[in-house]
Amino acid sequence: MTAEEYSAADIEIIEFDAHVRRRPAMYFDLPRDHPGLATRVLCRILTHALHPAPRLAPDHTSRVLAEIRGDLAFAVTDDLADALDDGPGRPRFGYYGTLLGPDRWTSGAAAALGARTVVEVWRDGHGVRQELSGIRPAGELRSFDPPAGAGTRVALTLDPGYFAPRSAITTDLAGLDLHGRYCEAPPGPGSVTLRDLRDGREFRYR
Repeated sequence: MTAEEYSAADIEIIEFDAHVRRRPAMYFDLPRDHPGLATRVLCRILTHALHPAPRLAPDHTSRVLAEIRGDLAFAVTDDLADALDDGPGRPRFGYYGTLLGPDRWTSGAAAALGARTVVEVWRDGHGVRQELSGIRPAGELRSFDPPAGAGTRVALTLDPGYFAPRSAITTDLAGLDLHGRYCEAPPGPGSVTLRDLRDGREFRYR
């Protein structure tokens, strides 16, 4: 096709979640059929938690707890409540009316590969919970009694029908790199605690 033959009719507009499912390597650097994709999805969320959007917090300052709850299931909790930055009772909505916006695009992309996601955000004694199917709301926003402080928890069950057969988050967790080659920020008070509930082991990353 030459430049002269190209027109608006050749442009395909794809929704964000459909694009993630079609081209996961653009978000997680691995194709759909790669056995390491599930592990990479978890790692990318943890990396983003340690290196959040600049509007939210400096690099290496967030405290993060992650729990692997099954071969394709995990929950990640941090101490940032950005979806409630506008104040209790006034949540800020992102993709498709969810609590996941562009500042949490990795969690949004992961939800697009999920069968079920539950997002909880709390601050100043007020908490809201939202269940998603993929990255679309699956029900109404609900209030819950939150823990102390502020935070966000994303509990995600990846879609087993999407991933390659026998896919699973790796059990070899000791050497995960949650910084990457482009991280130049100095060490800070932040850390990631990763608990593998499948075998009871716990790892800490700074």
